[in-house]
Amino acid sequence: MTYDDLIPVMRRLAIEAGAKIMEIYNSDEFEVKVKSDESPVTEADEAADALISAGLRAAFPDVMLVTEEQADSHSTSGDTFLIVDPLDGTKEFIHRRGDFTVNIALVEKGVPTRGVVYAPARERMFFTLADGSAVEETGAFDPDTIGETKAIRVADSDNSALMVVASKSHRDQATDDYINKYAVKDSKSAGSSLKFCLVATGEADLYPRVGRTMEWDTAAGHAVLGGAGGKVVRFDDHNPLTYGKDGYANPFFIAFAPGVELKKA
Repeated sequence: MTYDDLIPVMRRLAIEAGAKIMEIYNSDEFEVKVKSDESPVTEADEAADALISAGLRAAFPDVMLVTEEQADSHSTSGDTFLIVDPLDGTKEFIHRRGDFTVNIALVEKGVPTRGVVYAPARERMFFTLADGSAVEETGAFDPDTIGETKAIRVADSDNSALMVVASKSHRDQATDDYINKYAVKDSKSAGSSLKFCLVATGEADLYPRVGRTMEWDTAAGHAVLGGAGGKVVRFDDHNPLTYGKDGYANPFFIAFAPGVELKKA
């Protein structure tokens, strides 16, 4: 598997999954179930997962695959793997708020090196090119042909007037307490992995997450942000956030443009 092979496949599968998700999203009603961890899952999660998993396994049969909706994959471990969240932001989807994404990433030696984040209801698509740089695509989102793209880059942050983005569904007092350590010009809420992408494009400087996430929630956004010059570190000690951890659970973290002077937890 080369990066030149991987990128078109990840992008195509994200767009095809997004189309399937929007078909269900725009229907009159859809079924919502509750998983063992009390989180919701819909038929859109399951349909998108089936499509992406089949596509990745067909294209890259020798590469380990970890996906949120397949519990058997959560006990695997390896140095290099593909990791998928077929519908990140299920609560946003259920409430028809639009801030949900399709996430596909490649992790190598603990680092998400390539990824795609597609927000079909927002008509925004972010991905890394084969060289690792990050772009946003605009246009028709043809599965087979990459449209017009523009390189994205993190902001040259002004620490006296920072733009902060935080979770829409999981914002709490601990998050606000941390944000209040900074000189904030404005803050916005967003769902799913879009928050990483807003830092990647320079629309925000800082995204702190003081709450539970899994690696499939963050890997694709992390890859896009890394390709745009940004960083993701652990909340407690500011060491890089790594992947392939036991059970694929993340600690609290901070995603940011490198010009931000990070405050202690």
